[in-house]
Amino acid sequence: MRYLISLISVRSMVIPSIAIASIMIPFVVAMLMNTVTAEKVAAQTLPVPHAITDPKQIASKPNAQVEPKSLTIEKLYMTRQVGGATWSPDGKNIAFISNMSGRNNLWVVPSDGGWPMQLTVSDQRQTAPTWSPDGKWIAYQSDYDGDELWDIFLVSPKTGKVVNLTSTREIAETDPTWSPDGRYLAYLVKPKTSAASEIDIYDTLMREVKHLTANTPQDKRSTNPIWSKDGKYIVYTQEQAKGTDSNIFIADVATSQSTLLTPHEGEQNYLANDIAPNGKHILFTSNAQNGHDNAGLIDIDTKTIAWLTHDKWEIRAHQFSPDGKRVIFTANVDGNENVYLHDLAGGKATALPIPNGVNTPEGDQSAFSQDGSRLLYNHNGPTAPGDLWVYTVATGKSHQLTNSLVAGIRSEDMVEPFLVHYPSRDGKFTISAFLYVPFNMARNGQNAAIVYIHGGPASQSMNSFNRFIQFAANQGYMVIAPNYRGSTGYGKEFQQANLFDMGGGDLQDVLAGVDWIKQTGHLDPKKIAVMGGSYGG
Repeated sequence: MRYLISLISVRSMVIPSIAIASIMIPFVVAMLMNTVTAEKVAAQTLPVPHAITDPKQIASKPNAQVEPKSLTIEKLYMTRQVGGATWSPDGKNIAFISNMSGRNNLWVVPSDGGWPMQLTVSDQRQTAPTWSPDGKWIAYQSDYDGDELWDIFLVSPKTGKVVNLTSTREIAETDPTWSPDGRYLAYLVKPKTSAASEIDIYDTLMREVKHLTANTPQDKRSTNPIWSKDGKYIVYTQEQAKGTDSNIFIADVATSQSTLLTPHEGEQNYLANDIAPNGKHILFTSNAQNGHDNAGLIDIDTKTIAWLTHDKWEIRAHQFSPDGKRVIFTANVDGNENVYLHDLAGGKATALPIPNGVNTPEGDQSAFSQDGSRLLYNHNGPTAPGDLWVYTVATGKSHQLTNSLVAGIRSEDMVEPFLVHYPSRDGKFTISAFLYVPFNMARNGQNAAIVYIHGGPASQSMNSFNRFIQFAANQGYMVIAPNYRGSTGYGKEFQQANLFDMGGGDLQDVLAGVDWIKQTGHLDPKKIAVMGGSYGG
């Protein structure tokens, strides 16, 4: 589901201790006897971020403009959330979800910049907006007092008129997506009594519903319907409940017959992301190649795979450009996520020139405007909550659309973390962590620190906005956020390294981080506290 972007962003990954490579030149993977094999070709590496390995190199930055203890919790929680955006068909406006009014409602802002207008006014939360191809309606989902039994609604961007399409109090309908001709809406359906989700199609002209999928096993869910450009087919992903296996299917809309496109043995994830404008290929994300998420193309007729990347970082495919010549993917490299434009003919990927942090393409069906000249993305950094930005392809420049940082808080009053690496106690892994050092902290062995442990454990501390960490740093605490074994973002092997050993090796990885920060010379070893949520608590 496409919910609001979290201001405390965690993602799935793992830290390799060897050199990493990313193949930007497509190569074919043949599927023989349900086994994926790959050709070996020359690799092009993604830039590797600099990480500090010597604790003595950690130094507090002087800043005479910062007042200690000026960032209160009350101020930090005045920052707003922004996400779930969609282009208008003419490219003049962006609809998005924000809690600027105190509730997650639908807003509209000019794509060139300007003051946003609140479109829906409700005490109930809304999310997943998608603009109809004719521009007359925006579909979205809303639940009731947080019960997650969502209905699909339409709102007129001109008049604000709201229509409830589904009105089913015991069934959750989510993730609406328009057919290219604007007549149909595909969406997910999950009854309150069911563990599985199905895909339905609503005919807005005849006001009828048909089932695209049925009888999905209770340990699986059909998700993320993607229309072909001619409206004849829908590609979707069927996920296993525990998240370790999934498949891509293509369904004929007229007959509701589905065909499996990714037969495989063992547990592997295949996630559909987009269909090429010519309808011949599917852009997808999978860990089948090397245990790490990578981007590839599936030939719909032959079911063969051409990998676009061959990396040991977390790559996530997104969409084709409207002309089909490029695709977007994101690369989560050691907790920083950037957006790449990949040229399919030349096999070259270029990172967008945007600041470090967690950068993700936005848009219900595409981050591209319909003419392909602009790209919508969300930038979330350690000193900036998530906001919408528009990148112009021709100029290589971006402009900001929303402003979540309010209540007199300045980005320059907050600290940016150091990326640090240290060895695990058993010597099996290199552990990555983000280390936040307060401004003007003396290296006198008298200061305090907090070890901030993410939950999951299958999640990741990333270089993103975290209200509590910034509050703690402003109060004078050093904060370390380690990505211990079991974290996502560093591959399947690292993520599964704490299976049947929870509280064992992963705890030792955290304690190794404590040993490391003690050597910076800033801390009193008796003044180190620990906190976290869920598994981290």
